[in-house]
Amino acid sequence: MTVTFNHTIVAARDRGESARFFRELLELPEAPSWGPFTNIQLTDGVLLQFAEPPVEIQMQHYAFLVDDELFDRAYRRLCERGIEHWADPHMRRPGEINSEHGGRGVYFKDPAGHAIELITRPYL
Repeated sequence: MTVTFNHTIVAARDRGESARFFRELLELPEAPSWGPFTNIQLTDGVLLQFAEPPVEIQMQHYAFLVDDELFDRAYRRLCERGIEHWADPHMRRPGEINSEHGGRGVYFKDPAGHAIELITRPYL
């Protein structure tokens, strides 16, 4: 059997709000949820399970590879919603996107404060 990534738990202040944020931004359908998890499923089958831990949330970094058309729509939604974003992970180029690795990319924070990256070309 080959190795593939199956799922991860994403800490959220409000699991419903975080799942909705990603569903709307990335144009994903609702997925079945259970127990303490509100789930979304990515196109390749990877499951993101949003949960509200009883501890302080530590920022994590999540990067999503999207096609050019979805990038355009998602970036437009970020701008329309007034979500602060940057061209770089150090947050030194506000309100911009980058053209790294032969594609485009943008960094922003989700409702729980995680660092999110959208890219149109993989690094490798």
